Amino acid sequence: MILLYRVLTTLIYPLLLIYIYIRKLKKKEDPIRYKEKIFISHFNIVRKETKLIWFHAASIGEFKSIIPIIEELNTSHNYQFLISTTTLSSSNLAKEELKRFDNVQHRFFPFDVSFLINKFLLLWKPDMIFLVDSEIWPNLIFKANQLKIPMILINARLTYKTFKKWMMFPKSAKKIFSLFNLCLASNTETKNFLEKLNARNIYLNGNIKFINKINEQGLENLNENILINNRFWLAASTHEGEEILCLKTHLKLKEKYKKIITIIAPRHIVRVQRIGELCKKYKLDFQILDKGETIFKNKEIIIINSFGVLQNYFKFAKSVFIGKSIIKKLENDSGQNPIEAAKMGCKIYHGPFIYNFKDVYLLLSQKNVSKQVNNYRELVENLISDFNSPKDNNSAFISLVKHLEQKILNESMEKINLFINENK
Repeated sequence: MILLYRVLTTLIYPLLLIYIYIRKLKKKEDPIRYKEKIFISHFNIVRKETKLIWFHAASIGEFKSIIPIIEELNTSHNYQFLISTTTLSSSNLAKEELKRFDNVQHRFFPFDVSFLINKFLLLWKPDMIFLVDSEIWPNLIFKANQLKIPMILINARLTYKTFKKWMMFPKSAKKIFSLFNLCLASNTETKNFLEKLNARNIYLNGNIKFINKINEQGLENLNENILINNRFWLAASTHEGEEILCLKTHLKLKEKYKKIITIIAPRHIVRVQRIGELCKKYKLDFQILDKGETIFKNKEIIIINSFGVLQNYFKFAKSVFIGKSIIKKLENDSGQNPIEAAKMGCKIYHGPFIYNFKDVYLLLSQKNVSKQVNNYRELVENLISDFNSPKDNNSAFISLVKHLEQKILNESMEKINLFINENK
């Protein structure tokens, strides 16, 4: 199976060229940097003599989760760091987040085609590789093993669906997972799956996405006065199909409140124009809000068209709906991280599909921080209740999360530092 995978990925390389160019035309890829994924000549290697640790994280959530790890490593090690991601949104966030580091670079992850991966590894020469969550790429893993590069799977996450897919080729799957020197599982389910896949040195460390330090004093919002002086709610990380729920909710709220603002922050900002068209359909006055702009007077729907700004709105919001939670077809890959909003005192609402963060939502619901809603009518009822109450800072919950995140960070760093010291 492994040989077949290698051959097939090589054979489809010409199709990948077409595929990524179409994505570029649809504005789903960086118009210039997309070539990093597909052309060796655009790998843009900047490699210093010091040791290099390569983190590969797929998207925004994974990217943000490893920043505290890098901060900790910077206190005790003199390393360079390479972070690779696959999504446009994560690369845009990286531009902002990595400005404060002088030893961290971002690149797009090349497609897992043998000759691309081989060249990438030979040029960058990483001393260690950290794969985050479920970023398990066979060609990369086998070549890294061949080059004797130690590998760790950090914040490992395997769903039942992905586990079943791996077990369609059990011999190959077990060989792949056995090549990791260390596996830090994010939950009990993943730990059990890793054991069945013959992974070695498995530890249950908890979800590192809990580790997200927020400096509220450093948050600035040009629209602070508007947010303070007007009744509003926020829909964050929405996916296609969920904005209809948001607009129906808004229309229902308008029956009770003369002035109400709904802020929509889609998971993929390439969709902002389509959301605008949907607003036109419902005859709602909307604004696509670019970074650095202020909200116009009398706009009722605000569509956020920038990355990395959600904290600025969580700071003022009483109520937040977290998306990727009402789309039935995404049931087995559903849910977005609600921790950031909860830590900033927001009441969290979500749909019935939260698979990727069910352990997090269980904790939130137990502390009365989150609540499931099944339709816009239920969401409206809860928002009205929130509007009539002061914002709760969730101090007890925040204290609990801070304790939990410190525990996860300490235990993770203990294993990571041991791994690094053993592989110097």
